[in-house]
Amino acid sequence: MREMVEYIVKQIVDNPEEVKIQEIKGDKVILLEISVAKEDMGKVIGKGGRMATALRTLVGAAAAKLKKRATVEILEE
Repeated sequence: MREMVEYIVKQIVDNPEEVKIQEIKGDKVILLEISVAKEDMGKVIGKGGRMATALRTLVGAAAAKLKKRATVEILEE
């Protein structure tokens, strides 16, 4: 799942080398923390949060196939 999110986010941003994704796994929960360059933050969140919502939807669908729940957090640095 981490690879999927990393691929998507790197395609969106201007500085793909600064994309960092940390995956924290629990028994039934997966937490993905996304960190990007400050100038790319708006691109990842999107207008009105649409891009972030779409990313969370994709991750949620992938996690449902694994019978887990997933949370995506976009971190500010």
